[in-house]
Amino acid sequence: MAILDSPVSLDTTSSSADSGHFHHATLRRRPSAQPMLDSDSNSLEGDSAINDAGNDKNVANLIGNLRAGVVESANKKLEGESATDEGLSSGKKEEDKVRENGESSNSKGVDAMPIKFAYRPSAPAHRKIRESPLSSDAIFKQSHAGLFNLCIVVLVAVNSRLIIENLMKYGWLIKAGFWFSSTSLRDWPLFMCCLSLPVFALAAFLVEKLVKQNYIPEWAAVFLHVVITTAEILFPVVVILRCDSAVLSGVALMQFACIVWLKLVSYAHTMYDLRVLAKSLDKREALSNYWNMDYSYDVSFKSLAYFVVAPTLCYQPSYPRTACIRKGWVLRQLIKLVIFTGLMGFIIEQYINPIVQNSQHPLKGDLLYAIERVLKLSVPNLYVWLCMFYCFFHLWLNILAELLCFGDREFYKDWWNARTVEEYWRMWNMPVHKWIVRHIYFPCIRNGIPKGVAVLVAFLVSAVFHELCIAVPCHMFKLWAFFGILLQVPLVIVTNYLQDKFKNSMVGNMMFWCSFCIFGQPMCVLLYYHDLMNRKASAR
Repeated sequence: MAILDSPVSLDTTSSSADSGHFHHATLRRRPSAQPMLDSDSNSLEGDSAINDAGNDKNVANLIGNLRAGVVESANKKLEGESATDEGLSSGKKEEDKVRENGESSNSKGVDAMPIKFAYRPSAPAHRKIRESPLSSDAIFKQSHAGLFNLCIVVLVAVNSRLIIENLMKYGWLIKAGFWFSSTSLRDWPLFMCCLSLPVFALAAFLVEKLVKQNYIPEWAAVFLHVVITTAEILFPVVVILRCDSAVLSGVALMQFACIVWLKLVSYAHTMYDLRVLAKSLDKREALSNYWNMDYSYDVSFKSLAYFVVAPTLCYQPSYPRTACIRKGWVLRQLIKLVIFTGLMGFIIEQYINPIVQNSQHPLKGDLLYAIERVLKLSVPNLYVWLCMFYCFFHLWLNILAELLCFGDREFYKDWWNARTVEEYWRMWNMPVHKWIVRHIYFPCIRNGIPKGVAVLVAFLVSAVFHELCIAVPCHMFKLWAFFGILLQVPLVIVTNYLQDKFKNSMVGNMMFWCSFCIFGQPMCVLLYYHDLMNRKASAR
């Protein structure tokens, strides 16, 4: 058996039956390893040469042993399969020993040299220019997961102390009738009004049917839609004002009425636009190909019924749909919804109510005391607002979308990273934002209205509906919510200016959090509470 004389590798197998065992060995000879330190290190080169010579000697001895083993293995090859298997097993161990002796001896001579010098007292400790992790040039290149965990731990610890302190000071304030009581039966007219609101959607469908069959002209259809939408929003207002109902029940009814009104406007506006497109077949086909959806003009009751219950405010003949309903996922979201709703009730009863009841009108009396009340109210109010956002925009809308197989579930974006107030309003409530852009902003632009005026009109519509949702249930019109929304316009201008000037996302984001959550919302809560208490006191 010939043995390769290659300087790169040498593989040989030997087997013998000494003491009833076979010996299997493989030898691999490598080229001389390059020294890992600099060329001016004479001592390292000498050590490497000595190791190479020793390795060559070991290789020569092993080659001689292997030649003898090959001949002996050929003579005893026919002794049996079981002996061969046993020899291969023991030969594998011998191969590992040879490979370990051959390679480790070479690595000890070269690889050990950097370790020998790396831990010496004279080894350099400073080898390149580095920045501190919290310096301005490196702070955003580091991971701050540990600091984030610290903030969570501190937040939990501080709020745990506040909960214990609140319970020791006020006791358990949540009453047995918090969820339902006998006084809630007086709100039955509001509940009946809520159930009757879908009738206006049926009326809008009948109008569209008449228009399609050419029974009424276009101007009559527009007039009837205006009458239907106006009656839809005025009907719950009259019911709430004529009934001595709870404020929370009135707020819920007005929010539902506003949602139905927005849906009716979108339905009427979209159907009118589809009729216009239907007169130009080429344009309709081009739009269908562009949107990759069926946008043919068709008055379908099934499409309207799905739109009324779907988690969207913008009507279209068809929507992206999912394949199935994940029942286990829906159950988990429902459990979360119950938990976070209970947390909201706990915070309102245990924290917000005592703070508000022990306060005074923020525009009357001591200014410093009013500021202290606003700041004290800001934290629990912020918690309630975040829980409300999570419960409605994430949990409830996703549950509804899952049950209806509604595919587009972008109900919000990362508004918490908003760099300006304008970005916040474009990201925090996507259904309303899409409705405003589709049915207010772009129609104003198409009719030649300047962009700034179109934005002002959009905020004006939003301010009117915010005031309706709060003032009507409170039976008073102080316009605090109306002016609070309109004040967002100068904040938009200021935060846009700061963003352009400083080129820093933190400036506008901090101004948004301070103006909207720390001062704005708590101030509105105190204003409406004291005005409501004054109205009830004067009514007595």
